[in-house]
Amino acid sequence: MISRRNIRVKVMQTLYTVSTLEKEIKPGEPQQILQKLFDQTRSLFIYLIYFLTETARYAETDAHQRASKHLPTQEDLHVNTKITGNEVLLKMVNDPALKEQLSKQKPGQFCDKELLRKIYHLLAESPEYKSYITHPARERADEKKILEFILNDLLLANESFVAHVEEVFSNWDDDGEMLVQLLSGYLSKPGSYNFNQMMSADKASFAKNLLQTVLEKGEHLQSLIIPKLKNWDPDRIALLDMIMMKMGVAEFLYFETIPPKVTINEYIDLAKDYSTPQSGHFVNGILDNIHKELLQQGKMHKVEYKKA
Repeated sequence: MISRRNIRVKVMQTLYTVSTLEKEIKPGEPQQILQKLFDQTRSLFIYLIYFLTETARYAETDAHQRASKHLPTQEDLHVNTKITGNEVLLKMVNDPALKEQLSKQKPGQFCDKELLRKIYHLLAESPEYKSYITHPARERADEKKILEFILNDLLLANESFVAHVEEVFSNWDDDGEMLVQLLSGYLSKPGSYNFNQMMSADKASFAKNLLQTVLEKGEHLQSLIIPKLKNWDPDRIALLDMIMMKMGVAEFLYFETIPPKVTINEYIDLAKDYSTPQSGHFVNGILDNIHKELLQQGKMHKVEYKKA
């Protein structure tokens, strides 16, 4: 489920952490750092699902609170709780895999209950919700649509909610967009995700091998980069730029199924997002020059070239 772009981000962050640690790195420590980053991605995903489902289920809490008033009105006594029986919602909250993660991670400890209450009331007052509860029939498209409305219009479009998530999860900027796409897929097929395995076997292998390759062959990779720096002092190159260039050259040399163009474009984008304003252009120029040189020297052994 985790994309290759996000894998590259996690590997980059791991290499940066390793490069800036003042103590000696223990065997296996980089791999542990990388795994912790992937675990954070899972935790954020579970929390997004949790907050979404709790918003919908808050209808029961609201109904109970209103009925418990000292002098409840007829409206207080007849709060429509149709959404708590939403078929998509029930499949989610009864998903054994999700239950397991909720039990392990206990996302409720991070939840801002007051924010949850406010978002539910925004839902209850919305025309979309009022239309939903006035139709007694349960059409799957409508069941999914109201949950999508909560996610897209009441959570993601809500500055307070985004600020809350950013405060609790430092990886929101890295993983948010990808996880929202995953959550949209989960709404279409609740119960279909293995939360213990957020990556396919080939992606997990890619993450492990990319990290290990850059760590083990870092000096060789840098020896290919430094001659291309021309008037640049290697010691003054932004650390993240050097890390990304090493990762890019590692993909050129040791990952035969990844097209060079894909590698170059990926690291241009990462450099723009994570380093200096000039880094995208800089990384592009260096990687492109190294790519051309490796081709001329016959050192680029990609599957597509072998087939040709």
